Amino acid sequence: MLSRKAEDYLEAIQEITEQKGYARMRDIASALAIKPPSAVEMVKRLNDMDLVEYRKYDGVRLTPKGREIAGVVKERHDTIRSFLEIIKVSKKIANKDACIIEHELEPETIEQLKKFVRFVKTAPDYPQWLEHFETFCKTGVHPCAARSEKQKTIRSSAKI
Repeated sequence: MLSRKAEDYLEAIQEITEQKGYARMRDIASALAIKPPSAVEMVKRLNDMDLVEYRKYDGVRLTPKGREIAGVVKERHDTIRSFLEIIKVSKKIANKDACIIEHELEPETIEQLKKFVRFVKTAPDYPQWLEHFETFCKTGVHPCAARSEKQKTIRSSAKI
């Protein structure tokens, strides 16, 4: 099992490579907000584990095994970020929190989150309960509860 730090490196290398077509040490260090010597040290370890190919002046490439792991990490991250955005966490915070959470959840939990996100995103219409949740977030009152109270008041008035 890889460390959280190693997974972050693989994910960063994959993202940089997708954007630029290659990953250099300074790109990796910048993406992870660390100093280049620290990046070199970890990349050498990943190279020894056959997860990346590192050539001093050529940059870093993911091996097939490294690409597979990076893909799994990215999918976990994207799923958690999407879930957090569904429940109205801002994009910036959802992305930051997904980076933290992606390493801590059990595979079963991730799988259920994936199903939930897919379910919500493929709903034919915007689900009414999401509208209710938005209203609840703004007002602190469940729209159905407010309606129910209103109906009770109307019924009470009608009895008098």
